[in-house]
Amino acid sequence: MATDPIPQFPAGFLWGVSTSAHQIEGAADERRASVWDTFTAEPGRVKDGSTAAVACDHYHRHREDVALLAGLGVNAYRFSVSWPRVSSPGGLDFYDRLVDELCAVGVRPVPTLFHWDLPAELDWLERDTAARFADHVAVTAERLGDRVPTWITLNEPAEHTLLGHALGVHAPGRRLLFDALPVAHHQLLAHGLAVRALRAAGAADIGIANSHGPTWPASPDPADVAAADFYDLLLNRLFCEPLLLGRYPDGIGELMPGDVEADLRTVAEPIDWYGVNYYAPARVGAPRGAETEVGGVALPAELPFSLREIEDRPVTDFGWPVVPEGLTELLTHLADRYGDRLPPLMITENGCSYEGLDDRERIAYLDGHLRALHRAIEAGVDVRGYFVWSLLDNFEWAEGYARRFGLVHVDFETLERTPKASYAWYRDVLRTQP
Repeated sequence: MATDPIPQFPAGFLWGVSTSAHQIEGAADERRASVWDTFTAEPGRVKDGSTAAVACDHYHRHREDVALLAGLGVNAYRFSVSWPRVSSPGGLDFYDRLVDELCAVGVRPVPTLFHWDLPAELDWLERDTAARFADHVAVTAERLGDRVPTWITLNEPAEHTLLGHALGVHAPGRRLLFDALPVAHHQLLAHGLAVRALRAAGAADIGIANSHGPTWPASPDPADVAAADFYDLLLNRLFCEPLLLGRYPDGIGELMPGDVEADLRTVAEPIDWYGVNYYAPARVGAPRGAETEVGGVALPAELPFSLREIEDRPVTDFGWPVVPEGLTELLTHLADRYGDRLPPLMITENGCSYEGLDDRERIAYLDGHLRALHRAIEAGVDVRGYFVWSLLDNFEWAEGYARRFGLVHVDFETLERTPKASYAWYRDVLRTQP
């Protein structure tokens, strides 16, 4: 692990941590049901059989968690606003209190307006869900907009489409494969409508949190290169180019529902910055005629690509390879590919799953990725902030409570919070920054 100080980042850089409502809030009996409540109630959907009914009980312990943020020294906190809670009586009161408490300790609230917890009665296959989302955004912005300067519309529509609707391993548990493409389109449309609703409420600092990673061909063989290109299109370009370029990659637009050309004008509403969630690259090859699984993601044999292991790299407890230089590669590639169409960037998630309070592996991971991020900035990429995933150990979706991403350990029996070694390390890093 490097011992040199982390390099100096630009003045005004946002330093934060991220969480999401369904993963930490609990208090499920005080809000309407989401698709994740329905999903986790089905036996076998979550590996340890758990649910997020209590999770970290952040809903009742948020003051304690705000104190942890203040002690950490971050100047921004990315959380999500639960759509099912906002649409329940008194639901916005909770976020009103949370925003007030963040402002009181000098931490910028950065709410994400959709982080996968769709109200159970709605469906992203239906176009109307995008309009319903815009209504949710308008109500939330009207209540919180006087204190919230920075907004995120959606979190990782690619994963929500792929894992929840194409492969069926996340809520709502559908296995539609390419018939899930309308879900992608309707989420992108929802993003554009949300931008308009936020602008109408006076917002001037709006972004999205999209997941990205370099896609590496398994070999120079043309079949592997073609498979990697297609995977890159689905996981990177499909959710980026409609926003930045106002068009789908070739061959995709005609597969989408509705008046796609008109919808794209809405999708491409200008944003002020573009959020990147980065964890690892993907090595991709031609299909092998059998299901492939790497890092906990299983792909069925009928897809036109297969995932391969990235060898000779350490892996996290989740089995994800640790490749800090992939972040530099990704950011410089985005800047080269999209040029002046690319807004300033924000790293809205970056983190890793490791056990233990003395989590030296997490420190090494974050250290390496901050240095990789700094190299991208030195290369001319305009990056405005960095958010660690996550503040707290939490409900890790279909993995249940088996994966620990937090800077703070949570005992899920007692709900006691204990800062890890990585919490102290990140705090000390922030003390050295301008």
